[in-house]
Amino acid sequence: MTFYPGQSLADAVREATAVLSDAGVPSPRVDAELLADHLLGVGLGRLRAMLLGDAPSPEGYGDLVQERAARVPLQHITGVAYFRHLELRVGPGVFIPRPETESVVQLVIDHVSGMANPKVVDLGTGSGAIAGSIAHEVPGAEVHAVEYSTFAHAWAARNLEPLGVSLVRGDLRDALPEHNGTFDVVVSNPPYIPSEAIPSEPEVALHDPPEALYGGGADGMELPTAAAASAARLLKPGGYFVMEHAEVQAQWIAGMLQRTGRWREITTHFDLNGKERATSAILASIAPDE
Repeated sequence: MTFYPGQSLADAVREATAVLSDAGVPSPRVDAELLADHLLGVGLGRLRAMLLGDAPSPEGYGDLVQERAARVPLQHITGVAYFRHLELRVGPGVFIPRPETESVVQLVIDHVSGMANPKVVDLGTGSGAIAGSIAHEVPGAEVHAVEYSTFAHAWAARNLEPLGVSLVRGDLRDALPEHNGTFDVVVSNPPYIPSEAIPSEPEVALHDPPEALYGGGADGMELPTAAAASAARLLKPGGYFVMEHAEVQAQWIAGMLQRTGRWREITTHFDLNGKERATSAILASIAPDE
């Protein structure tokens, strides 16, 4: 199949859908429309109305379709990822935020509802999706974010500066020692994929940065364990910790938190697909050695 000058938008999108479907792209029709709208900038509603007429396809459309057919992430092509109410700037070097993480943000928002000026930190913020959403949706919140990767930090800075989030470049293992014991909430979506597990989706395996995927060690649990230890250090007594993880890791993470003796009300939470997506806990008032 080839795209040609003067081709109608409807024919081009139909052809693009077939190309993307043959390439194994999970949502070929939606991606074909989003690529067209990226060039036209009219919004999906207007675009779909244009598909009913004889509007011409935009110049360069075929090139973008071929790029997506090569399994370059749609968000890398358009430079934008949509997350809750935010339009985030993304590109090579930063983890593309996933829809399932939106439920983790909701857990934080529900917890701080009615709390005056909650102090929240996002450990391993990546693009800034979690921290930015909390800052946007919780008026009066004091939001901090930590990111280790130079590339991801640059993307996060672009996304978080307009939202008033305090962003630092640092390691989630030891970041923000000057804030020890002062946070109401610690939230984290740390890398958690085991070292030998290669993601099946080309968009993830070839384009998401490895440091945002692999959690360290054969079981991928080094960074999640470190995030929990940092949460215990950073939170006030009675503070709330919530961490995203793979559905198969829920039992292990709950057990890890239980064994430390620092946490109570350990709870597993499901995402909209019914998968065990996150675990939360409340920091006990007294450490076990006190």
